[in-house]
Amino acid sequence: MTTTAVTFGEALPGDGEPPAVVRVDRSWGSGPGAHGGYLAALGLGAMRARLALDSGHDRPVRSLTTHFLARVDDRPLALHTTVERSGRGTAVAGLRAEQGGEQALLGSATFGSPRPGPYHHGSPAPAVPGPGNCPPLALPQALATFAQRLEIRPATPARPLGGGESAELVAWMRFRDGRPLDAGAVTVLADAPPPALFALWTAPRPVPTAELTVHYGSALDDGPATGWALVRIRGEHAGSGWAVDDSAVWDADGHLLALARQARRVLGAPS
Repeated sequence: MTTTAVTFGEALPGDGEPPAVVRVDRSWGSGPGAHGGYLAALGLGAMRARLALDSGHDRPVRSLTTHFLARVDDRPLALHTTVERSGRGTAVAGLRAEQGGEQALLGSATFGSPRPGPYHHGSPAPAVPGPGNCPPLALPQALATFAQRLEIRPATPARPLGGGESAELVAWMRFRDGRPLDAGAVTVLADAPPPALFALWTAPRPVPTAELTVHYGSALDDGPATGWALVRIRGEHAGSGWAVDDSAVWDADGHLLALARQARRVLGAPS
């Protein structure tokens, strides 16, 4: 069994015997633990590798759900994967990740081959200035260490902790290492903006994600996008110490790459 540091999108180590064991890079930190979108992307990579090993198929991912059960740090993380079903056009894989003997992540993914069908574009990208006309923004490393891996340019006047009137943030984002916008990268971007409530507040408080589900657009069937992505997060509801955020990711040409929804806990004293 091999222990290694990996980035999402890499093939996981080992000869197929579960689990694959990885070490999370500290640079993907978010608050006291690892960034949820990065962990979800790692899980996706592990499930895709398991599916390819068991069935020989490498179908595009259509949806990914990840439950965050415990904080993940840079100790070895064991990724147990299963193929629950593999049919002619659709497959479902499962994930259970453990760290230090404690279950940390639980997930599943649906994979499906492209086929002829209707097209509907019901989530167009908002009309905003291009990234060259938007000023850069640096998120505090104490809150989001992973943000050093991204170039972020807000595309509207709203800013995190800006005390605005709408729970919505929109920004252009791209990876500083120039990596392509494949499903793993898009998963990270879907969870990259601060919680939507940060657009209303002027002081931070913890709003960790309990569950993240990402649905991927058909634009990824043609291969990864490159360069800038436009990312929007919007608060749909908050109450009883919980919040629901929706996010969307488009490429620079306005093609939808992903839609995501997450359930968050709202902790700490009110701002």
